Amino acid sequence: MKYRVEVTARAEADIEEAYAWYAERSPESAARWDGELSRAINTLERFPERCPVAFLESEAVGLDIRRLVVGRYNAFLHVDGGTVYILTVRHGARKRPPAPSRSPA
Repeated sequence: MKYRVEVTARAEADIEEAYAWYAERSPESAARWDGELSRAINTLERFPERCPVAFLESEAVGLDIRRLVVGRYNAFLHVDGGTVYILTVRHGARKRPPAPSRSPA
């Protein structure tokens, strides 16, 4: 089965913020990081359940939230039927933000 992958507005904003941070320091690093993240997210079209459940995030929202690790970043996702929703992307050293809403979209 091939899943559809949707990046939510919140995750898109997270990605743009991280990209800007990298680009300030090194445009080459920013491009490399963006490519690595994009490739990793695209792999979710096949078997997204391989990503482990993020128990704290799941408990906070009452949904199965999974974590895709990409370098020092974590992409948090939810699988609903044939769609994978990328909910948020954050650096592993950052404190956990308030829980995302129960609605993936």
